[in-house]
Amino acid sequence: MSQVSLPRGFRSSGSTCGIKASGKPDLSLFVSDCPASAAGVFTTNKVCGAPVILSRERVPSAQARAVVINSGNSNAATGEQGIANARTMTAAVAQELGCAPEAVMVCSTGVIGVQLPMPVILKGIPGGAALLGSTDQHLLDAATAMMTTDTFPKLTSVDIAVGGGSIRVAGVCKGAAMIAPNMATMLAVVMTDAALTPEQCRQSLRFGVDRTFNCISVDGHMSTSDTVLLLANGASGVVLNAADLDRVRDAIQQVCQKLATDIIRDAEGADHFITIDVTGLATRDAAFRMAKEIADSALVKTAITGGDPNWGRIVSAAGYAGVDFDTAFVSLTINGVEVYRAGTPVPFDASALSKELKSKREVHLVLSVSGGPCSGTESVRFWTSDLTAEYVRLNSEYTT
Repeated sequence: MSQVSLPRGFRSSGSTCGIKASGKPDLSLFVSDCPASAAGVFTTNKVCGAPVILSRERVPSAQARAVVINSGNSNAATGEQGIANARTMTAAVAQELGCAPEAVMVCSTGVIGVQLPMPVILKGIPGGAALLGSTDQHLLDAATAMMTTDTFPKLTSVDIAVGGGSIRVAGVCKGAAMIAPNMATMLAVVMTDAALTPEQCRQSLRFGVDRTFNCISVDGHMSTSDTVLLLANGASGVVLNAADLDRVRDAIQQVCQKLATDIIRDAEGADHFITIDVTGLATRDAAFRMAKEIADSALVKTAITGGDPNWGRIVSAAGYAGVDFDTAFVSLTINGVEVYRAGTPVPFDASALSKELKSKREVHLVLSVSGGPCSGTESVRFWTSDLTAEYVRLNSEYTT
């Protein structure tokens, strides 16, 4: 793994407090040493976790100090007691930091419908606070403690030059299944030492999420706990002009994209990483809807699992996306091989393409519309995984 570092003025830790029966790390802390601007994007699932309800109340904010995350229990579908437990967690962290409870956000991930073991968590929070530090290892520890069914920690950072110096954007996330777009699709914390207002945080995060976390899908199942939080503490001391703000926004998107695609690379049981480009539509929404239907199709996913270049499944998935296009202008390539052009099948070596699909993890689908109704210049890139027997096994045995 390449070097991944915290921005200035941030500390983190990962520790074990005993939520997971396995004894693996299960508590992460991310702390800004000074008040930070913050924004969040959350699941749109009506059945959402208590941490989502609480954190949603606390952003946007100009006084954020920390995010606490536990893994092994999602604190979702747990009623008023769950909300009270989420508040208690943030109050315990606030006590360690000497700040208001409202300055602390909370996330939880794991099994749904089980109350948090609060004595264990409350005993573990002081220990987690005592381990806070600013080294690369501290960030890796925090990213590791967030994991549930993930097979590797997901974290990245980028440094960008701006007019008065440099700023860093770093992010961590967890996720491998129960992944479907329409907000974020997992848990993520993005941090920067850039000086942003709460509104600038909100706009930058929304821009990034719409083009990354909202453009991934593993199984079409929207989580109860999806949360992406952005904290900007200004510790770089750099004064940003309008062009700098655009560069910071793009860096936030870059970090979000690396984290989002790592989720797809870690998708439960997956053999293939699939990139879908839909181009030539009048609106981004139309392109998004087409790409999403292709990504979510079990028939498309299983065809790729088996190395079957069954282009009819891909084209037909686009056809029920609710976009009024003319099939006479639709073309499709699979790993650069043209299989469908202007509404007509194209002769190709199906055996050779099948062999390539079976031997390569990376799959690239490009569906383009060159004219007719709803055509234009908008495009969307979407990422998904295939659907394997191993995915079915993992998720059929999740709680038993």
